[in-house]
Amino acid sequence: MKIKSEDMLDAANEACELLKALGNRHRLLILCQLIDGERSVGQLADFLGIRDSTVSQHLALLRRDKLISGRRDGQTIWYRIDSEPARDIVTALYKTFCATDFTCVNDDLSSATE
Repeated sequence: MKIKSEDMLDAANEACELLKALGNRHRLLILCQLIDGERSVGQLADFLGIRDSTVSQHLALLRRDKLISGRRDGQTIWYRIDSEPARDIVTALYKTFCATDFTCVNDDLSSATE
């Protein structure tokens, strides 16, 4: 099966946008945390060790690229992954880099949400 050149260009552009978002360490770690479920700005900031406002800036970029979405619950906004391609790539990265030689840090936030 041969893919049309125009379709290939469109797919390449979409892939580049996703990889650009994942190319930032903080945004990659945010998406890694969201693989396991919803997180708030405060939880993500605690995990990353950065200010809430900085996390919010990263979340805004991820929302702009339609990789995540949020839902309001009172004063808290809970964020989740909204993009299946992003979920697939982050899952593949986890399997490659986290599941074998060392453990990615998901335990900290798992206990915070229980």
